[in-house]
Amino acid sequence: MVIESLIDPIRAAQRPWKAFIVGVVFASFAVVLGLFLFKEYASMVIVSLTALVSVPLVYGAIKLEEKKDLEIAEERTLLREHGKVLSFFMFLFFGFTAAYIGWFVLLPMGTNHMLFEAQLRTIESINGPATGNAFALTSTLAAIFLNNAKVLAFCLLFSFFYGFGAIFILTWNASIIGVVIGGLIKELANSSFGLVPLILLKYSVHGIPEIAAYFMAGLAGGIISIAIVRHDINTNKFKRILVDSVDLIVGSLLILFGAAVLEVFVSPMIF
Repeated sequence: MVIESLIDPIRAAQRPWKAFIVGVVFASFAVVLGLFLFKEYASMVIVSLTALVSVPLVYGAIKLEEKKDLEIAEERTLLREHGKVLSFFMFLFFGFTAAYIGWFVLLPMGTNHMLFEAQLRTIESINGPATGNAFALTSTLAAIFLNNAKVLAFCLLFSFFYGFGAIFILTWNASIIGVVIGGLIKELANSSFGLVPLILLKYSVHGIPEIAAYFMAGLAGGIISIAIVRHDINTNKFKRILVDSVDLIVGSLLILFGAAVLEVFVSPMIF
């Protein structure tokens, strides 16, 4: 594929901040195509095209991580190596989100309702978190964690069956976040634009660890998937890969719970 030949996963993982620019370009390209060629289905087309054009780059990075599992014996060193590619994935996600925010802010509302129709419907169906007594907060924490754990499970399963199919779920989440933040910025543009940094902080506090957890689960599923295709499941090499993947999954669940705590107890205090 052309994209795969233009962007080397090895260089991308070494300079993860460049993935932000790549993410902006990929998402913007999808928005333009959705806006001019697929208006009737634009809200899903922009997500599908963004994810599709990202697959060669992301899948190439996953293959490199699976190779590291075979070459690096010490688990702590291996997890540090995984941290590099996770940073790359995170910057790519931020690029998607920034592009969606920018387009939502710049385009008129009529166009936004057409371009982000599915995202807007999803946001309208989501109820805000409960506030008040300790029981309500605990109940909300459990609900948020369980809901996010379902998303994490889908990321794991999609990556296992489709290599890194989780990129579609994560791109969808980027479009939702982009519409939410973009809508708030649009509302405050004329009166209280100075609150924009607080809006970004509010969603970043719990959003960054939450997305990191999803990517960790996706990485684990992708590594196992590639290992099954390339190696005998009864070998010691596969057992090492399995242990590494389990560590990633357990770590992602712990981070996801921490993100839920931040979302319930910290984020509401910011804005």
